[in-house]
Amino acid sequence: MPSALDLRLDAAYKLITGPGGPIEVGTIEQDGRTLPYISNAPTNLTDYIAFFSAQHGDATFLVEGNERLSFAQTWAAARKVAAGLIEGYGVERGDRVAIAMRNANAWCVTYLGVLMAGGCATLLNGWWQGAELAAGIADSEAKLVLADPQRAERLACTEHGAQVVTLDITRPIDEAIAPITDAGGSDATVLPSLTGDDLATILFTSGSTGQSKGAWSRHRAVVQAIFNYVTQTASIVHLLTEDGQMSDIQPATLICTPLFHVTAEIPVFLQSFALGRKLVLMPKWNAEEAMRLIQDEQVNYFVGVPLMSYEILVHPNRSKYDLSTCKSYAGGGSPRPPEHVKRLATEMGEGKPLLGYGLTETNAVGCGIINENYLAKPMSTGPASKPLVDLAILDDRGEPLPQGQVGEVCIRSICNFEGYWNNPEATKAAFFANGYFRTGDLGYLDEDEYLFIVDRKKDIIIRGGENISCPEVEAAIYAHPDVQECAVFGLPDERLGEVVGAAVWLTPDSKTDATLLATFLSEHLAPFKVPAKIWLADAPLPKLGSEKIDKVSLRSRYRDEYAAELAA
Repeated sequence: MPSALDLRLDAAYKLITGPGGPIEVGTIEQDGRTLPYISNAPTNLTDYIAFFSAQHGDATFLVEGNERLSFAQTWAAARKVAAGLIEGYGVERGDRVAIAMRNANAWCVTYLGVLMAGGCATLLNGWWQGAELAAGIADSEAKLVLADPQRAERLACTEHGAQVVTLDITRPIDEAIAPITDAGGSDATVLPSLTGDDLATILFTSGSTGQSKGAWSRHRAVVQAIFNYVTQTASIVHLLTEDGQMSDIQPATLICTPLFHVTAEIPVFLQSFALGRKLVLMPKWNAEEAMRLIQDEQVNYFVGVPLMSYEILVHPNRSKYDLSTCKSYAGGGSPRPPEHVKRLATEMGEGKPLLGYGLTETNAVGCGIINENYLAKPMSTGPASKPLVDLAILDDRGEPLPQGQVGEVCIRSICNFEGYWNNPEATKAAFFANGYFRTGDLGYLDEDEYLFIVDRKKDIIIRGGENISCPEVEAAIYAHPDVQECAVFGLPDERLGEVVGAAVWLTPDSKTDATLLATFLSEHLAPFKVPAKIWLADAPLPKLGSEKIDKVSLRSRYRDEYAAELAA
């Protein structure tokens, strides 16, 4: 039975998205199918950003340390970057321009500038090491890389075929982007007129096949995903206004997850243009610094992986900070334990927990659950997000399963990505013939159409919201000359959800131990991929009848051992 909150939200959705509503929903034909479509949204990101930058003008948009940029200043800086990319670096429509930086005002400005120049913003994982960065550049065929000094240094000894432009992002914005803007261009530089069909972004996602794949999207999909989020926000604002609880301070969000992730990119960064929302950037996560920024910047919406809000909840100095402006603690990337949901709902004053479920391939849209609904069903990710998401539980043939039966979680919408760059086989495998994207997650829908995820098909580990491919880590382990067999699996972790574990069988005369092997891996993998625990087996690893390594039994055995070690 729908909750009272569900009924109110549904009424708000209908008011906002109905005929003549501010976010009017119509339909669009795509690949022979009729899909819901927000008909009065801009067709491309450049027009979207230009419109709302002008509308919000002098309001503060980006805050990083002592530097504060308004919407107008951000737009002006991005316009200079676009001109410099076109005139100085020859960027043409559809060219992939990679961004390899930590969170910074310069990241935001260069991202916008790439789009305005007609380029494809190719977002490299800032935690990657040199070889991983080079692989992403080569895979996407990027001609140019805009990097901060740390990422540029990692790339210095690799082969990737792109030109690297190093930006000192610690400098004020005009100085930070000078290597681009000084190369050419001016206010007279003509920017391309883009359409919804133009290539917009490539984001990298780890799957069961090892090497990260570049998921590419057109402008139309990204803009529609933004407005799907705007619809949800507008519905909540409508209810707050009805209840006399709408604040008159500028909306503000703390960005403490990486901008190269789809969660920070779309529902946080890009949606903020429409909301006139201030973004406060954190280069590196620290719970106490987050509380200080929430207090000082009057942040009203917190977004992070679930462990971040929990660290605030249990921090010994929480009472020293005024967190009263923050009404929502949103999480994504991994589930919260029910006890955490309860404590966030009851111990954070007026702040309440929220959870979202989406993927890189869906441009972050999927499901969402908030407030009392979340408290009532803490193991659920909520219902499909209106108005664009078509959520289904399908069997291996792509046929729908009855309510309550476990199958693959699948999503069909105008927001979905087009495919994996230069990887037609993976693209074909990602979709059923009926157009549904296969998430690789197993779940079911209850009687209220709430999604419950119970397992994953994909051989991945989700560590603090970061997907880690088990085959990729295994390949790195096998690169060590002493390794004969290995298996990588997830280990439960109270803070991060999961961490990486590995069982390894070495050659009999090997002098390598777990510490030396971890050091070897740290030279080839991003730190978050390096196993937190490595077990060295004294015999071949157990096999299935197919002669494949029996990961299920290994995972079960070592998870129990790991839990016992932590409890000791």
